Amino acid sequence: MERHQIHYGNKCIDFMLERKNVKNVNLNIKPDMTIQVSANDQVPIDFIYEFVKSKGAWIVKNVKTFEDVLPHKQSEREYVNGESFRYLGKQYRLRVEKTEDEEMVKYFRGFIYLYVQNPQSYQRKEKLMDGWYRGKAQKIFQESLDKMSLLMQKYGVEKPSLDLRLMKARWGSALIEKNTILLNTELIKAPKHCIDYVVLHELIHFKYNDHSDSFYNMLYTLMPDWEKRKTILDEEIVQEL
Repeated sequence: MERHQIHYGNKCIDFMLERKNVKNVNLNIKPDMTIQVSANDQVPIDFIYEFVKSKGAWIVKNVKTFEDVLPHKQSEREYVNGESFRYLGKQYRLRVEKTEDEEMVKYFRGFIYLYVQNPQSYQRKEKLMDGWYRGKAQKIFQESLDKMSLLMQKYGVEKPSLDLRLMKARWGSALIEKNTILLNTELIKAPKHCIDYVVLHELIHFKYNDHSDSFYNMLYTLMPDWEKRKTILDEEIVQEL
């Protein structure tokens, strides 16, 4: 099965395409919100893209239905001393410190220090940590985009803008019409070389907006070990989110 993506309005729809001996193009949404499309080898990929796009309203409606009925995962975070937090592929222990001064988060020598005026306030600690992660993500993702964009200049791809969002099902998305790369804020928990892989993957979509052989040939050329980086994301990072 191959992963593909189309844009519907301001949304990105990811789907898995399976080529098999079927008469019609079929589309199904699994309970885990995975979108699966099946078609025979004679159906052009452009036709499949248009078919999925024509079902955009139905897909968005049904995905929302699944989200509404799925039980919400309760946060397992407590924001207490000794709790482990991942940052750039490494684990850091949390130390909560009461302060009368400015509230902030710092990391140093294997620890993340959370300075908060009211150590009993779960909501305040959560907000401080989320803000710290997002600030780090903005800086490090931009550095990665600056670096990876240099590889794409000779292919005529200019550096796009960067946007961040918490996403459930993907690490990043290329918003071609907006000339923007959208990255999952949770990606800040992965090693930098894995962040570079996601950024380069999305940049190549500005040259090849599909997952064709041309797309993967360029990915292999520019990052021969991309599969190892992807494996770390899929097998190590995802399990902790």
